[in-house]
Amino acid sequence: MEDYNKIIESLGIKYVKSNNVKVTNPFSIKDFKDTENIIIILKKGFVYFGKNKELLKEGHALFVPANRSCPLHFGEVNEKTTQLSIDEFGFKQAEYFRTTNLHEISGSLAADFSMVSFDTKVFDTVNFFTALDIPAFSMENTRINNLIYDVIMEEIEKKEGNQRSIKIKTESLVIESIRHIIDNRMFVEQMATNSTYFKDPRLITVFKYIKENLGGELTNKVLSEVAEVSEDYVGQYFKTLTGINPQDYIEYQRMEHAVKLLRTSKMSIRDIGRACGYKDTAYFCRRFKMMYGIPAGKMRKRETLMNV
Repeated sequence: MEDYNKIIESLGIKYVKSNNVKVTNPFSIKDFKDTENIIIILKKGFVYFGKNKELLKEGHALFVPANRSCPLHFGEVNEKTTQLSIDEFGFKQAEYFRTTNLHEISGSLAADFSMVSFDTKVFDTVNFFTALDIPAFSMENTRINNLIYDVIMEEIEKKEGNQRSIKIKTESLVIESIRHIIDNRMFVEQMATNSTYFKDPRLITVFKYIKENLGGELTNKVLSEVAEVSEDYVGQYFKTLTGINPQDYIEYQRMEHAVKLLRTSKMSIRDIGRACGYKDTAYFCRRFKMMYGIPAGKMRKRETLMNV
């Protein structure tokens, strides 16, 4: 219990966006993935998720962790259902999605849902739900539903103090999601493992150094000096505490930063690559496409599920 409380206290939680979406025509996104966590509440219609096409019940919430690929199917699924990649969906979303107000009444629809997107990081460095290796899962939780509706209403009405209210409600939404994971004993071992972040302050120092120096040299030799351990041991030290080797973690952080720059800046692909520690633009582009499935240039143009 104490370790879980420490983890929750350490989380940096950032609200990203919310929306009400009506799906006009059935279709599937075969490789949906986003850089933030998403929770969907199905109000009406059909949503299936995962490789086994698990049905999301009306009134239930679907949690899709950041950077976890999850096939999504909207409406009744059959062999004739349109199959789109996340890249293709970005250019055709207007054919399938439309945003609405919370209580709009419509006719026949493939699916009608509300959703909230948010970021959660341990000490503002490690994506919490990604680190737990949790696949998408459904929840029946009235509190979560109410919090999502409250966030959306705050966003729509824009009354005084709405940003503070959205922040508080998003934090409560994350806490309720973690409680659901603990109560249902979902990957609790991985969550407990995250308590190691608190047992060795050197690791936190390494996390922060990596975040602040993504464009610089981040060799094992550099990390060993930051962590004050030998160069031969630093890889084992890092992997023992985190479950991932340091160079894989660094590349993940660099690519995440690249996505942020693509979405929020007008920097060239070359300059973004350099800002993320890649001197060779062609190599940066190859690694980016390998990780996200689409070229960096298309990522800039692509509208994600939350940006309809």
